[in-house]
Amino acid sequence: MALPVAFFALFFAWPVAAIVARGLKTDGAWHLGRIADVVTQPDIRHVLWFTTWQALASTALTLLLALPAGYVFARLDFPGKQLLRAVVTVPFVLPTVVAGSAFLALVGRGGLLDELWGVRLDTTVWAILLAHVFFNFAVVVRTVGGLWAQLDPRQEEAARMLGASPLTAWRKVTLPALAPAVAAAALMVFLFTFTSFGVVQILGGPTFSTLEVEIYRQTSEVFDLSTAAVLTLVQFAAVGAVLAVHAWTVRRRETALRLVDPKATARRPRGAGQWTLLASVLAVVALLLVLPLAVLVRRSLDAPGLGYYRALTHADGGTFLVAPVHAVWTSLEYAVAATAIAVVTGGLAAAALARRDAGRLVRAFDALLMLPLGVSAVTVGFGFLIALDKPPLDLRQSWILVPLAQALVGAPFVVRTMLPVLRAVDVRLREAAAVLGASPWRVWREVDLPLVRRALLVAAGFAFAVSLGEFGATVFIARPDNPTLPVAVARLLSRPGDLNYGQAMALSTILMVVCAAALLVLERLRTDRTGEF
Repeated sequence: MALPVAFFALFFAWPVAAIVARGLKTDGAWHLGRIADVVTQPDIRHVLWFTTWQALASTALTLLLALPAGYVFARLDFPGKQLLRAVVTVPFVLPTVVAGSAFLALVGRGGLLDELWGVRLDTTVWAILLAHVFFNFAVVVRTVGGLWAQLDPRQEEAARMLGASPLTAWRKVTLPALAPAVAAAALMVFLFTFTSFGVVQILGGPTFSTLEVEIYRQTSEVFDLSTAAVLTLVQFAAVGAVLAVHAWTVRRRETALRLVDPKATARRPRGAGQWTLLASVLAVVALLLVLPLAVLVRRSLDAPGLGYYRALTHADGGTFLVAPVHAVWTSLEYAVAATAIAVVTGGLAAAALARRDAGRLVRAFDALLMLPLGVSAVTVGFGFLIALDKPPLDLRQSWILVPLAQALVGAPFVVRTMLPVLRAVDVRLREAAAVLGASPWRVWREVDLPLVRRALLVAAGFAFAVSLGEFGATVFIARPDNPTLPVAVARLLSRPGDLNYGQAMALSTILMVVCAAALLVLERLRTDRTGEF
């Protein structure tokens, strides 16, 4: 636990505390009464209410649509499965401003729905909810589906032989085993939608505002750092309460599971029911995930002769100090570094938390690990600039600052992906290896690693994808001569003109292609080198 605790203390707790103290402390005196003044304002209470209920609705809708897809990817084998899995994950790494614009083109004035049926959803909350499903669909599919694929199907088959219906067998046998993974996925979806920024900023307009949007407005437009600090504390307290409830309820339901090789559990669809389910999932993926991506690609090709793509190779001296295409290599370098940091810190934390003899202090750290997903990225970005500006941690001019910020978001995904699988490993396997004289390191290498290798690769893929698309904190700390892809896209969108907008769509398309290629490589490694169970 030493390295994860030190990492989160130095690069999360300290920067957040610094920015909150800057907002609530004046001339050495704390102004805590400001908290009550802010939260009792009618407009702030409306923001709190909307933030909470839209997050709950988005989480429920995402689970409803994505859980069947988790089953399809875990239990069914069909042509193009690896490609489809990568396509499902691509929306998760898109910058929120880009995806919000894509959905606006679909459901807004002059959009696809408006042209075909005269229907507009940009003035309703449905556009926000569907966009949240678009982002978080992969979280449920990969987190729940990853464990589902390793569950022994013979247990459910035994229940069927004893007279249970398919629904009863799933509800009594499979669902309890999946409960920790479902809860972990629901928690991540809730945290992302609770702190939603880009989607609500674009699709919500002046009508809808979340805490994250209000923090950004108070910081960047009103310049009221005091109100922003109070809202950060409110967001921090709400997320902490959710994490505490999650840790208390899920821990009581976790049991050791029999895990098998996922390649042995997937079969070709059989019967009308499975074929219908597969067709339904493919339809949802096509309409909800592929269609917005297709809009981006089409808009990037509006200029004749790939004009927008050719323009990316030239620096205009205004928006960038380098050619926009340089952001591709910068993002890949940062993402690799951030993935390494996230896998090491998150993997060590998951290994410590998975121990049955872990103390209460260690188990409490489980909830704290998720706080970076629930705290405003704006706050973290400003906190980096304020807290990490003096020796011995003066990192403002160092390239490592961006991967550190990205790893803060990636590490919780590593923990949440690996922890259910680590806790599902039968402790008697470790004990038997220890009795035979194996050292703790060899027990981990020979017993745990073959069982969790698949989860480790999935976690690394999540961390890499999150690092590619992280925007909220990176926009404040990325250097002008080394912008990441999301920062470059946002800068192009902020400037008027068809050329800038077209270049933003072209960069977004490149980001999608890079992510899809990386995820396809990960899928091949994961399926070819999972190991024997």
